[in-house]
Amino acid sequence: MAERKKILYIQTSGTDHPERLYAPFILGTTAAAMDIDATVYFVIKGVTGVKNGEAEKIKIGAFPSLKDVMDQANKAGVKMFVCEQSTQLLGMSKGDFVSYAKVVGAATLNDLALEADAIISF
Repeated sequence: MAERKKILYIQTSGTDHPERLYAPFILGTTAAAMDIDATVYFVIKGVTGVKNGEAEKIKIGAFPSLKDVMDQANKAGVKMFVCEQSTQLLGMSKGDFVSYAKVVGAATLNDLALEADAIISF
C-alpha cells in the first residue's frame, strides 16, 4: 500500500491579517477528506491565530468563526504546531494556545518540510 501524501501549510500571517488565517484550516480539512496528512505550522505572527480567545473574535463575511473552522480542522485530523521561538519573540508562553496546537522547536519545521510532498505558505 502506498504511503499517504503529506501537505505542510506554513502560517506566517496572524490576527493582524484575519482573512489569511482561514486558508490553512479550510485546505487542511479538505486534504484530510482526501486522505492526505495535513499539518499547519504557525510561525512568526501566525502564532497569534491559535492563541486562546483570539479565533472566537474573527468572523469574516458568511464564513463561520475562525474558531469553528479551527475546531473542524482539528476534528478532521489536521495537526497543528506552534513555533516556540516565535512565541518567545512575541512574549507568549506555551500555555497561551488552543489545546490542540502543540508548541514545538524550530527543528520540527525543518523535519516537516523535508518529509512533505507539498508546502504552501500563507
